[in-house]
Amino acid sequence: MPAMASPGDGQVTLLLQAIGHDKAAPGRLLSAVYEELRAMARNRLRNERAGHTLQATALVHEAYVRLVGGRGPAPQNRAQLFAVAARLMREILVDHARRKAASKRGGSVTLVGLDESIEAPVVPVDILALDRALTELHARDPRLCRVVELRFFAGLTIDETADALEVSTATVERDWTVSRAWLHQRLSQ
Repeated sequence: MPAMASPGDGQVTLLLQAIGHDKAAPGRLLSAVYEELRAMARNRLRNERAGHTLQATALVHEAYVRLVGGRGPAPQNRAQLFAVAARLMREILVDHARRKAASKRGGSVTLVGLDESIEAPVVPVDILALDRALTELHARDPRLCRVVELRFFAGLTIDETADALEVSTATVERDWTVSRAWLHQRLSQ
């Protein structure tokens, strides 16, 4: 995934600030970040099982609708926007997997790849099991969970994750290593 470099951070921040009082701001914001959100969605969906019915465009649109109509605090800058988008994409994928499993009476599990690094081979993971593990991880250490959401669901780099969480890259690298090891242990049980 390309670095979050276009459009400028300042432009996105201004559009985010305008959302409350400018009716055209949400549309301009979507235009400004659409391709990056779509790349995030494609990145997450490329490891789904064959015949998966959720498309990248639908994932982006659903995440964006939840983002601008959300009940939580609105993102204030580009890094926060992509952090929230990553969390929303996770929720949407988990909801989709739950609906599919429920419609098939506990049917098939949805597999996604849990990348160890960009170059590492993809290890298939049950997204519902991953969600349960992330919920448990969040209860133990919310920052570790956020690192996984940003790296895995948003596809952010170590540097981008550090910016989004406002911590050092060394902290993100350490958290990423710890969270992957913890998740590996939980998901292999």
